[in-house]
Amino acid sequence: MAEQTPEQLATDNQEAMPGYKPPVQKSLQELHELDKNDESLTKYKKTLLGEASGGQDEGGLNVVVTRLTLMCDTAPRPMTLDLQGDLQAFKKQTFELKEGVDYKIKISFKVQREIVSGLKYHQVMSRKGITVARVSYMVGSYGPRPSQEQEYITALDEAPSGMLARGTYSVRSTFVDDDNNIYLSWDWNLTVKKNWSG
Repeated sequence: MAEQTPEQLATDNQEAMPGYKPPVQKSLQELHELDKNDESLTKYKKTLLGEASGGQDEGGLNVVVTRLTLMCDTAPRPMTLDLQGDLQAFKKQTFELKEGVDYKIKISFKVQREIVSGLKYHQVMSRKGITVARVSYMVGSYGPRPSQEQEYITALDEAPSGMLARGTYSVRSTFVDDDNNIYLSWDWNLTVKKNWSG
């Protein structure tokens, strides 16, 4: 699958989230200075932003995506991709789902320095080179907590079922924000089977 350009991503974002208008980006310092005499707002900002001052920079991207987990109560074993390892290796591995089961996707990530606005998770599934599904989830906006992992869990979804739905799907996942900063994009495989293996 070809990499998307920022322009293509912006178009996808607009199509996936119609009517959504990104807020004006402000630095963490600017937010701390806003309405600092309003006690209730100060408490709210402290809850949202923590004590972060923007100085805890570990380098690299502001958002670090660490893991993707397929959560399914009936699965025989956990299904987790470590996204801090070799992303190319996922093309040789395959996640497996039994047809018709309910599942959720959990994404674990860290926000290091500044507030990130409008995080989204895009997923494009294709089979034999043809796109069969395109989904986008609004993950939200998050304040920096560099030492704490944050999580987003999608709504419950159902694996396809039936003889025609069985087989292997190529999946392109992308984690992006309102400004079309791509924090991680990776390819992986998903196989839908009649029954769980092993």
